[in-house]
Amino acid sequence: MPTYIWAGKTRKGRVLKGHLDAVDERIARIQLKRRNIDVTKLKKKPKDLFENISFLQPKVSPKDVVVFTRQFSTMIDAGLPLVQGLTMLSEQTQNKTFKRILSQVTKDVEGGATLADALNKHPRVFDSLFVNLVAAGEVGGILDTILQRLAAYIEKAEKLKSQIKGAMTYPAVVVGIAIIVIAVIMIFVIPVFQDMFSSFGKALPGPTQLVVNMSNFTKNNIHWIILGLIVFMFLFRRYRKTDSGKRNIDSILLRLPIIGELIRKVAVARFTRTLGTMLKSGVPILDALDITAKTAGNVIVEEVILDARSSIAEGQTIAEPLSESIIFPGMVTQMISVGESTGALDAMLEKIADFYDDEVDATVAAMTSMLEPLLMLFLGGSIGGLVIAMYLPIFQMAAAMG
Repeated sequence: MPTYIWAGKTRKGRVLKGHLDAVDERIARIQLKRRNIDVTKLKKKPKDLFENISFLQPKVSPKDVVVFTRQFSTMIDAGLPLVQGLTMLSEQTQNKTFKRILSQVTKDVEGGATLADALNKHPRVFDSLFVNLVAAGEVGGILDTILQRLAAYIEKAEKLKSQIKGAMTYPAVVVGIAIIVIAVIMIFVIPVFQDMFSSFGKALPGPTQLVVNMSNFTKNNIHWIILGLIVFMFLFRRYRKTDSGKRNIDSILLRLPIIGELIRKVAVARFTRTLGTMLKSGVPILDALDITAKTAGNVIVEEVILDARSSIAEGQTIAEPLSESIIFPGMVTQMISVGESTGALDAMLEKIADFYDDEVDATVAAMTSMLEPLLMLFLGGSIGGLVIAMYLPIFQMAAAMG
């Protein structure tokens, strides 16, 4: 179906413009007339040559989804029909990929599908959590409230993710720069010193000879080193995608001294936030636990959550299997147990999530402050050691001359 670019005026003289999908120009004018818009400009949008090449299309960011969710909630709360609200939002969005998805969702809803079913056709943008909460909102008649909760949940989840990325970016950049500097010294700088040292006619000090040998090896085998790194990364990614590889790597990460503690706190915050949001929105607890397990991000955590789901299915409590794992601290399982016994599990989960969001902030700050001196030590030890090793023969020659 072609897309038309239009501009027009409302009865009050307000100038509007946007995009509209229609079979032909006549149908497009009829649709705009139904919206009480006096058309001043209407033309078919030029076809995008790269439309069918997915990796060349812009990605839909969580921010796009949050803005859509909040605006859609406001429209529903104001009494606007679903199709009209979806049409307006699809015309307003600037992201071409998201615009195409929203147009398809609008057509599906117009064709009689529920909003949840229409969104479920686009899992890369609207995950199972989003779809199930929308379905619960449609059944309960509280879709506007559900969308507001979803927007708040996505914003907090993205804030948590950005904190982790921010904590990892600084050391990764520093180590990357250090590796590049060391490689440049090994390949280009040390050979110059080596030519100068060969004229001395004396044996080089041990550290200097070691650095020269490393330089020769790096220079002569740089292509094999790069190829080896590429092959290693390829094989690692393949292994990471297997069930056993995923489990082994996730298990190792949880056992690391500092990173493991951070992963556990992030897992608790994500689990309690997701489960609390779903229970508060009326999703059955078994379905909520199933979806929460899929969004855990760690196989070990996922297995613990699925054990809790089995416990609930057998008529037991959710707190007992959680307390037997290494992921959830005793305080968390005790608070969940209290929430179960008092019938306020959703509220208790949100309190735990808020507490662990602050815990993640504190852990990230502590880890960053601790990494800074370690990185300085690494830089000084590696680059400084190379420089000292190369100047040792010069120091010895100067001492002999003195």
